[in-house]
Amino acid sequence: MINHSSVRPFCVAVVMLITTGFSYAQQPLLISEAINNGLSNYQSIRAKRNYFNSSKELVLNARNEYLPNIIGGMQVAYGTVNAQFGALGPGSVQGLSSSGPFGATQNWIAAFGSQYVLNANWEVFTFGRLKSRINFAQARANTDSADVFQEQFIQGVKIADAYLNLLITQRLIKDAQANLERATGIQTVVIAKAKSGLIAGVDSSIANAQVSSARIAVIDAIGRQQETRNQFAQLMNAAPVPYELDTSFFFKNIPVEFSVEAAIEKNPQVQFYKARILQSDANAELLKKSILPGVNLFSIFQSRGSGFKRDYNPADNGNYSKSILAGLNPSRSNYVTGVSFAWNITSIARMKHQVASQNFLSKGFTEEYNLITTQLKDQLVLADERIENTMLRFREVPVQRKAASDAYLQKSVLYKNGLTDITDVQQALFALNRAETDVSISYINVWQALLQKAAASGDFDLFMRQVR
Repeated sequence: MINHSSVRPFCVAVVMLITTGFSYAQQPLLISEAINNGLSNYQSIRAKRNYFNSSKELVLNARNEYLPNIIGGMQVAYGTVNAQFGALGPGSVQGLSSSGPFGATQNWIAAFGSQYVLNANWEVFTFGRLKSRINFAQARANTDSADVFQEQFIQGVKIADAYLNLLITQRLIKDAQANLERATGIQTVVIAKAKSGLIAGVDSSIANAQVSSARIAVIDAIGRQQETRNQFAQLMNAAPVPYELDTSFFFKNIPVEFSVEAAIEKNPQVQFYKARILQSDANAELLKKSILPGVNLFSIFQSRGSGFKRDYNPADNGNYSKSILAGLNPSRSNYVTGVSFAWNITSIARMKHQVASQNFLSKGFTEEYNLITTQLKDQLVLADERIENTMLRFREVPVQRKAASDAYLQKSVLYKNGLTDITDVQQALFALNRAETDVSISYINVWQALLQKAAASGDFDLFMRQVR
């Protein structure tokens, strides 16, 4: 037989644990606040925002590609100017280009020289290549934007679901505590009767077992609440501290609106898959345009300076200066301007396979788009069915609770007066605890059914405008 005095310290400890945890925040954390905090702090959303910002910069960069290339350069060199007849061609190694008179023998006379160049090149006609690059960059930015919106939508749904799960685990602790208090009260009556010899000692064992079972139920409920709280905190990128939630609203109200008007195609998840198709199509168009020619306007202006005079003769080693100023001073200038037309004809053979590959990717993205659309439509049907079932359950549980409460009151009074046995009281106690739990769960089930429909339809506002 367990001394009932040992039960009261446990009850006090559990109550202190619960009240201490629930008193962390002076004001309850509203579900709208939890969602806003999570959307602001969650790392994956922050990362996708950065990806989107990167894509926007690439759009601006693609538009700036229409600007002409203007390159200015200056070179100062010190070297010899021996010249020789011969042909040269570009190769994989660097060469040396020197211009000067032809001498009979090699000499090592060196002086400073300089070159100043201004080069302008502008591709004025691209036959759609530049526009296709801009369209592809914009399509990529649209995909990243849709990805951010999708991530926020999914994360908001997850936080709302975790909030409701944490809410019900906290309520189940209170229900389990109430059951423990009733079991303890019965135990007190049983022990008193057993000591006075009014009932058999076996009733004490049954009452003790019931109290022990109720205490384990409290411990298990606390464990589930701690696990759910940790998951909730992770979704908000916050510490898993105790949270006081909005129990005054969710266990007193149910949704009043369940219909949605937005088409399933407006779901952020569907929008993301659609954006991937458009990006792939834009990439295929870019590859097709890349084989087209280009028309360039170009202009080059060049000035050169040299320490070697115009009548320098390597034979007498005269008429040159080693002064760097003589080499820096430009003495000859040239310019050229014109129009060029360039077309890499063999690129047609190379690019056609890349275009075909990209078209296959577009078809693959289309199949994934069709898959997610079908899945969400099926989930929407299931959500409507779940709403109907939860509403039917919600209307029934008060009847169950009233009957269970009346039965428990009757059996406990009969037992105190010796008109029934402990087994009947135990069954009535179990039925009452189950009924109280069902009432708590029925409220949250209705809200979760609404959340499921909001997630499937993509109309998260359907859920948010009915909470606070």
